[in-house]
Amino acid sequence: MDLSDLDVAESVLDLIGKTPMVQLKKIASGSPCPIIAKIETTNPGGSIKDRAAIAMIDAAEKEGLLKPGGTIIEPTSGNTGIGLAIVAAQRGYKCVFVMTDKVSAEKVSLLRAYGSEVVVCPGAVEPDDPNSYYSTAERLVKETPNAFQPNQYHNPNNPKAHYETTGPEIWEQTNGEITHFVAGAGTGGTISGVGKFLKEMNKDIQIVVADPENSVFSGGSGRPYLVEGVGEDFWPTTYDQSVVDLTIPISDADSFSMTKRVTEEEGLLIGGSCGTAVAGALKLAKDLSKDDLVVVLLPDSGRGYLSKIFNPVWMAKMGFSNSDNDTPSHKSVLDAINFRNSETVELLYLNPEETVSSALKTMEKNEISHLPVAVGEMPISAAEVLGSISKEILINNSENKDGLTVKDFLQPPIEIVGVGESIFNVVKLFDKSKTFLVLDKGRPITVLTKSEIEAFVSESENL
Repeated sequence: MDLSDLDVAESVLDLIGKTPMVQLKKIASGSPCPIIAKIETTNPGGSIKDRAAIAMIDAAEKEGLLKPGGTIIEPTSGNTGIGLAIVAAQRGYKCVFVMTDKVSAEKVSLLRAYGSEVVVCPGAVEPDDPNSYYSTAERLVKETPNAFQPNQYHNPNNPKAHYETTGPEIWEQTNGEITHFVAGAGTGGTISGVGKFLKEMNKDIQIVVADPENSVFSGGSGRPYLVEGVGEDFWPTTYDQSVVDLTIPISDADSFSMTKRVTEEEGLLIGGSCGTAVAGALKLAKDLSKDDLVVVLLPDSGRGYLSKIFNPVWMAKMGFSNSDNDTPSHKSVLDAINFRNSETVELLYLNPEETVSSALKTMEKNEISHLPVAVGEMPISAAEVLGSISKEILINNSENKDGLTVKDFLQPPIEIVGVGESIFNVVKLFDKSKTFLVLDKGRPITVLTKSEIEAFVSESENL
């Protein structure tokens, strides 16, 4: 049968792009100007990364860099990998994707569902560390015959895809009346490509990056944060700083809160980086007028974050909310901290490079038998906690401690609890742990011991 007269795409790849826009009426009800969202979740892979994926593969095939039966290898937070996997499925390529351990389990499962191999690497390491996901991807490319790395962080076809498709779509859909464009930046492809096109159409259009706190784009050091798929710890060559007029830093807490608000109030199931972008758009709009028009780009769906942002247990454990079943009568972890006779104890932790003798001195001085091991200076993030160490382990190896460091005896991380969790939920964990690392909005703030919790519970029962 001839299908040429039917409204049917020849392949799933023909469905990439031409995404809709919708006004955020409820979220932006207090804004002086309209805020319109560009919904990239309607792409086949559920994210804007489908656009860059097909553009990079098309160019690689044309240039002879990717040959039939080849293997695509790429470091990704998930969405680019899904886009590449869809293209690969259509064109007969194998895929290997390298991800950090902060990426949600859903994204790993999605990539494997497309038949891709997934390699998970630690996130709390420097980009040039041999174990980083960048370095691991480069090693795999060298080791794999007929391999091709799209290298989305440095591939000019990444921003080009948005210059040729996303930008023109936004211009056409707003009849050229857009005054401000807001988006996150990971590789920088979207903000650079869209920004370049829009400024060519109207140099007065403001290009604004909504960026996670700690990301280098907003002046941070690149230290870990929890929101996925946005921000960076280095400067990709695909990021064109010249088109960016303003960068607005957004906390993990504000990103997650806005993600849930948009989903619940607007009926749009969005990811954490979308929450970052919308939070940035609202902050920007406060100083604008009724004649302005803000377009905020929503890059992906919330389907990849059901176990995290949309999971009340995970949110409570990470210190972003109270336990789902708490009532005002329940005592929280914060109450137990405040019950201490002394002021809240500042978080004590050990650096992995600290010597065994130094670690023992710290533990003996503070009368603590179990401490977390983390990199960086306070305030650290949960992602910077590498594990833990016990005094018993160090003492048992004290005879051979010369030249040895904490990392030589690294143990699994201490059990984490959120500052708003019910203390009675923590008591249920005594069989698993005697020490607890307390998080507030994703950041470790102190350690609570079983004895401290028991003393608090006993006192509470006597009141």
